[in-house]
Amino acid sequence: MALRIVIDVRHLKDFGFGTYIRNLIRALAAQQSENHYQLVALKKDLHDLAGLSANFQIVTYDRSDTDWREQITFPLFLRKLRADLYHIPLNNVPIMMPKPYVVTVHDLSSIMFDHPQDARNSYHLYRFRRGLLRADRIIAVSGATKRDLQSLLNIPASRIRKIYNAIDSKFMDDAAAADARAAGPEAAELERRRILERYQINYPFLLYAGTIRPQKNVARLVEAFAYIREELEHHERYKNLRLLIIGDDLSKYPAVRRAVIQTRSEQSVRFLGFVPLDTLRIFYSSAEAFVFPSLYEGFGLPPLEAMASGTAVITSSVSSLPEVVDNAAMIVNPENVFDIARGIREVLLDDELRKSLIEKGFERLKFFRWEQTAKEVLETYHDAAYKPGN
Repeated sequence: MALRIVIDVRHLKDFGFGTYIRNLIRALAAQQSENHYQLVALKKDLHDLAGLSANFQIVTYDRSDTDWREQITFPLFLRKLRADLYHIPLNNVPIMMPKPYVVTVHDLSSIMFDHPQDARNSYHLYRFRRGLLRADRIIAVSGATKRDLQSLLNIPASRIRKIYNAIDSKFMDDAAAADARAAGPEAAELERRRILERYQINYPFLLYAGTIRPQKNVARLVEAFAYIREELEHHERYKNLRLLIIGDDLSKYPAVRRAVIQTRSEQSVRFLGFVPLDTLRIFYSSAEAFVFPSLYEGFGLPPLEAMASGTAVITSSVSSLPEVVDNAAMIVNPENVFDIARGIREVLLDDELRKSLIEKGFERLKFFRWEQTAKEVLETYHDAAYKPGN
């Protein structure tokens, strides 16, 4: 039986949530389901939703979900759509959310790291947990996130379904190959050189991409890099090694700035801010290795993006990361600067190891496909819509 499903896509352009929303919608459209979808979008994002199949309808709602009044006004708007099911693709569920609904939880960082222990945080935690307890089904993007929901918020396991993410389709090797065939490999190499010259990069480099929030552990990465750079200062290949960090504005994070100053790495660590996706792909593919020593991830897309770009990955032994990368990355203890340095050293100096990690990375990517994600999400929609009492 066909369902009328409403999906809130107002975070379509976000850095992480947007990847999930954009690719899930396209994958659901490719499933050729008999369901009818209404996508609640901001007016400025309408052109990004063009070309969907006939069973997709765009409904504009030009208000952010950060305004406290949206706890009431958005649910009232949703009720007018008379859906069989609603999907909130990140855990920001309004107090008066109509049922039945499904919510996707990407991580629990907002309650573990982002809020001080005060009355405001207590309200945030109350809303966070209430939205999940009222949900008819919860999608967790990894086994680690599912365990966090159970252990930290006492959400029953029976309510949670683990459904993996995948990376943006633009990172996949087949998409890159199609681009190369269209423009020619010479054109692709010229574009790579042009981008690197624009950023004045003419040296080997390690790469980190992501936000620079405390749980991302960038300060320890800087310390580990400084240790390795000193060790390799006379190495023929790596004597001019640099660390490039793509992500937030450094000024927001004094601990990272202090790490750069204390290790005297001002000339060898570069902060590039956010870059366009096509530029990011070139940085990934040009790096000697991608280093991602995060202390906490709900899933962890950047290591998979690096793998898709043919780059060896060094990442953490905690949270969801070992689950996601499996044996396709060098695993290190993110709380030990010297172990992070060890992982970097081994990948840089062992060509066979680096080649093996790259090959395993391409194989690991086959495990995460939006087609499979969409199939499991559709099953979850039907489970929630036809749950007894709905």
